[in-house]
Amino acid sequence: MEATRGYRDLRVWQRSIDLSLSVYQLTRAFPKDEMYGLTSQMRRASVSIPSNIAEGQAKRSLPEFKRFLSIALGSLAELDTQFILAVRLKYIDPQQGTACEKDISEIRAMRFH
Repeated sequence: MEATRGYRDLRVWQRSIDLSLSVYQLTRAFPKDEMYGLTSQMRRASVSIPSNIAEGQAKRSLPEFKRFLSIALGSLAELDTQFILAVRLKYIDPQQGTACEKDISEIRAMRFH
């Protein structure tokens, strides 16, 4: 972790913010009865990813940063699972789901460096 860089400079944080924005846009079309179910869960998981990256980087401790990155990766896996469920429930079309799964895979492959 570079001491002079802020979390906003981290490409993984930037991509995670973009993913979170996509989740918010996609979930707007979910059924209203999912507002406190899948919609809420997907939004919270997506926000958790860049939030944990930011919090971990702000700690200025490599062990703490790694711990928060691990939490962010867990939220990324949670979101991936929720996208699969949303596609199977036909809340989003398979192409949208594939695009989001691609984004998730690319973020995961960044290994948060």
